[in-house]
Amino acid sequence: MSANKGWWVPPEGEDGVSKKFLRKTRESPLVPIGLGGCLVVAAYRIYRLKARGPTKMSIHLIHTRVAAHACAVGAIILGTVYTMYRDYIKRTAQDTGEK
Repeated sequence: MSANKGWWVPPEGEDGVSKKFLRKTRESPLVPIGLGGCLVVAAYRIYRLKARGPTKMSIHLIHTRVAAHACAVGAIILGTVYTMYRDYIKRTAQDTGEK
């Protein structure tokens, strides 16, 4: 076991957690948007838990999970559409402009 029980420090030459997160965010900006959407939906549905009325708890939690997953899947679809646009449509238009 390690004698240092403090914070984890990355090895030399590797990025720290915050630098790695910022780099990944720049590479694919829709991932944090999807995660944020999931968190917002989950927080809202948990907040609305008191006013769920006669709905069973299990049904309320299923609806919360489905809404959170919809945000994540929506972000994935938007990212895929943007990547396809960037790789195929935009690049094809640039290639025809160069010829």
